[in-house]
Amino acid sequence: MASRMSDESDTLAGAQSIEDTLRGELAQGDVILSTAWPILRHLLANDDHALFSDEVIARIRGMMSHLSRQLLSELAAELGKDDREGFLGKHQDTLAAELLNGIAFLGHAHALSIEAQLAERLSLRSGIDPVLTPLLQEQAASGDDALAGAAMRVIAAQARFMQHQRRMELPLNELPAELFNAATSALKAVLVDYPRETAIVAKRLHEGFDEKERRVGQMTRLLIALGGSAKRALAIDHAGLSIFATAISMASSQSREIAVLSLGDNQSARLALFLRAAGLSQSAVEEQFLYLHPEVSLPDAFDALSSDRATALLADASQGLAN
Repeated sequence: MASRMSDESDTLAGAQSIEDTLRGELAQGDVILSTAWPILRHLLANDDHALFSDEVIARIRGMMSHLSRQLLSELAAELGKDDREGFLGKHQDTLAAELLNGIAFLGHAHALSIEAQLAERLSLRSGIDPVLTPLLQEQAASGDDALAGAAMRVIAAQARFMQHQRRMELPLNELPAELFNAATSALKAVLVDYPRETAIVAKRLHEGFDEKERRVGQMTRLLIALGGSAKRALAIDHAGLSIFATAISMASSQSREIAVLSLGDNQSARLALFLRAAGLSQSAVEEQFLYLHPEVSLPDAFDALSSDRATALLADASQGLAN
C-alpha cells in the first residue's frame, strides 16, 4: 500500500513538473505569436523583411492584392466601367492597405502561407504529398459513395489551395464568414464615393457566399464522416499536413489557424500540447515530431500530462492571445 501511494505521489509530481515546463515554454511561444502579427503589419508597410521570410511577406501581400482585385472587379462591373484595369489600378493599393490594417486578415493570411510553405517542405523532405495523401486515396476508393465523393471534393479543394498559394491568391469565397464580412465592409469604407453600388455589390457577394463550402469546411465534414477512423488523420504522414492540422484543431477544440502555426518553428511546446489534447500517447507524439521537428525531444514524463490538462493549458493560452 505504501509503495502504491508513493507511486501515485511520484506520478502527480511528474505531471505537475511537466505541466510547469510546458506552461513556461508555451508562454514563450505566446509572446512570439502575440507580437508576430503587429510586427508583420509593420514589415508589410515598410518593406523590412528581416524577421519574416521574403516568401511569406510576398504571399501575404499577394493575397491582399488578390482580394482587392476581386472586390473592385465586382464594383467595376456594377458601375459599368469601360476601363476596368484603370479603375482597379487606381484603387487596388488603397483597398489592399485597408485589408492589411486588420490583424485578423494578417493572422489568417499568415497561417495560410505557413501551411503551404510547410506542406511543400514536407513534400521535399519526407515525400508527403500536399494533395493526394494516403488517407484521401483510401477514402476516394471507398465503396461508400458519399465518403468517396467527400474525399474527392477535399482533393480538389486542396489542389486549388496549393495552386492559389503558388500564385499568391486568396479567393473571397475561401474566407471565414467574419473576414468575408470585413472584406465587404472594407470595400464600402474605401470606395466612399459609391455608397449605393458598394452596398449592392456587398449584398450580391453575401448571397453567393457559403462558408460550409470552404476547403476547411470540406475537410471538417470528411473527418466527421470518418467517425472513429478519423483518428488516422492524427498521423501527418498518412493524412498530410492540411488534414492533420484540421484534425488536431477539431480534437483539441482550438483555432485551426493556431493549430497551423503550432507546426512551425518556436512552437514545439504548443504542438506537443495540441497532440496530447488530441489524445496521442508520448510515443505517437514523438513520431509526429520526427516529421516536423526531428531535433526536438519531449520533456521527461510527458505522458504524465493528461489530455484534459493539455486542453486546459491550450485554452488558457488562447485566451491570453485573444486579449
